[in-house]
Amino acid sequence: MKFSFKNDYSEGCHPNILQALLQHNLDQQAGYGEDEYSLQAKELIKEKIKNPNSEVYLVSGGTQANLIVISSILRPYQCTVSASTGHILNNETGAIEATGHKILGIEKEDGKLTPEDIAPVLESHRNIPHQVMPKLVYISNSTELGTIYTLKELEELSNFCKENNLYLFMDGARMGHGLTSEISDLTLEKVAELTDIFYLGGTKNGALIGEAIVINNQELQQDFAFNIKQKGALLAKGRLLGIQFLELMKNDLYFDLAKHANQQAMKIKNAMKEKGVLFLSDTYTNQIFPILSNDLIGKLSEKFEFYVWKKINENFSAIRLITSWNTGEEPVNDFIEIIKKEL
Repeated sequence: MKFSFKNDYSEGCHPNILQALLQHNLDQQAGYGEDEYSLQAKELIKEKIKNPNSEVYLVSGGTQANLIVISSILRPYQCTVSASTGHILNNETGAIEATGHKILGIEKEDGKLTPEDIAPVLESHRNIPHQVMPKLVYISNSTELGTIYTLKELEELSNFCKENNLYLFMDGARMGHGLTSEISDLTLEKVAELTDIFYLGGTKNGALIGEAIVINNQELQQDFAFNIKQKGALLAKGRLLGIQFLELMKNDLYFDLAKHANQQAMKIKNAMKEKGVLFLSDTYTNQIFPILSNDLIGKLSEKFEFYVWKKINENFSAIRLITSWNTGEEPVNDFIEIIKKEL
């Protein structure tokens, strides 16, 4: 059986979570997220971000989180600004547009937005009331290209959004990987301080399912629970999410798993760099995009699964490799061995 580097959710969940689900399986609990595990998990997240005034909502997946957040806080004539690589723009089947909210995409090779990128968009949408109103800036950390925001970059973006009356929403599907990158100077506490809303992704980091939406802007907290229910995201057995996030958050398991995934990716990256391999972008998270000959890609495909990401020319293509919380030494070493042998 081939080992998959296609995504970071090929496996089920971390054994601690499975054990906790089994341990508490027959405990009777309140429904709809009022169980003791969900309540404890939410309080623990608020402790981690050092903001007792934030509100936390547990939902099942990333697309669901993005859909609920954006459709709930925007008025019908308002829109979202996103990098062209943004997940909401390319990988969610028009979920946001289906709610009536346009996405204004900005071409960015590194997947990150800056105030300089957004300012022209605001300037070109001043024909009031004939154009949609940019109101929310959507970013990801780590991005869909494996890059991350520095503290300085996020501070500048946050200040710009405040100055221009924009909401700042961070997609945290791979938040753990972004924050535990070896070059990251950003913390979860700072993310909470500098964004209006973000979410912590569990699906890609050891959970069976689950994302934790964190609303820091108190104006946006009002009636948010109604949106969760209306969009079908309020699980009757909310304990399924609560138990998982309680396990992930206590003892920093969430960050340990993400750090492991990053380290495995960096082993492959560094081995490739030693052999002169070039990359689409210089990433330090669990996603890497090496540029390889089509012949070598064919050989690697015999033992591993991954996406051919972008054709460079007739002879070379970029592939995407993603390591997970459960990626062991053996497949990483086997992959590196082929690289060393063939290059």
